[in-house]
Amino acid sequence: MLSPIFKTLPLRGFLRTPQTVTIAIAAARPFSTSTNLSSPVTLSFADVPKPVPQEAAKSQPIVILHGLFGSKQNWKSLSKAMASRLNTQVIALDLRNHGESGHSQVHDYSHMMIDVAHFLKERNLENPIIIGHSMGGKVAMTIALNQTPIDRLIVVDIAPINAKIPSEFAKYVESLKEIQAARIRRQSEADDILKKAVPDVGVRQFLLTNLKRDTLNDTFNFRVPLETIGNSLSKLGQFDFVPGQAEYSGKALFIKGNKSDYITEKGIELIKSLFPNARIEGLEAGHWTHAEKPEEFLKLVTEFAQEK
Repeated sequence: MLSPIFKTLPLRGFLRTPQTVTIAIAAARPFSTSTNLSSPVTLSFADVPKPVPQEAAKSQPIVILHGLFGSKQNWKSLSKAMASRLNTQVIALDLRNHGESGHSQVHDYSHMMIDVAHFLKERNLENPIIIGHSMGGKVAMTIALNQTPIDRLIVVDIAPINAKIPSEFAKYVESLKEIQAARIRRQSEADDILKKAVPDVGVRQFLLTNLKRDTLNDTFNFRVPLETIGNSLSKLGQFDFVPGQAEYSGKALFIKGNKSDYITEKGIELIKSLFPNARIEGLEAGHWTHAEKPEEFLKLVTEFAQEK
């Protein structure tokens, strides 16, 4: 359920547009801690405004939800491209315990849904298009199945299924804890520690995007609360809805990585039961379909968003 690894992926080249697109980033108070389980966490976000605001045609805003260990920054180039091609506002969020959003000891889909629903209400975002990848995809599905008003749903390479989180995620968390305890001063030191458990350089570089420098003592630590994430891994494999209990009958697009095993035949059955009007499209990519095949991904999203 990792978010996209952008190390070797050509995300800059596909953004070809005559318009100038600006991006505004708003940060929550970083690393605040919520202990009241009913209180939403304030979410940081990056906002790409509608490029041509005077255009008469109404366009629904798009809200993007990243995956585990990801952030709004992973979607920066794609957000700009969507805004340009659809002439609409695009907002990428940092989910709780990620990026610059607030922290909480609770990290599960129902609470992440509450955070996002609160954000939509605060920002007066009516009937947005919700896009979610992996962990963010399960949040997006939870939002839809809870009857939060949305225009349509796009889920990227995840199914509404209970499945055990792969064991390497626990190894990632333990390695990141080791880095934090070492009080490193250079990112190369973090990479040296991490490579013992994570041989893939792309995965290492992605995980290390969560490092931030502590200016008080000139060392690095992590933006994500590692203890909380480690304790929550089993919850992130779960999904709270089963066929017959709930249904989202609106427009839905599931984009599957054909080289990924995150959407199985069982997952497709569950998609069809919980999302009866869903369309499933495959791209010749792995779990990070939107990063590996950005043009094809954008084409699917653009066409689906424009469907009447």
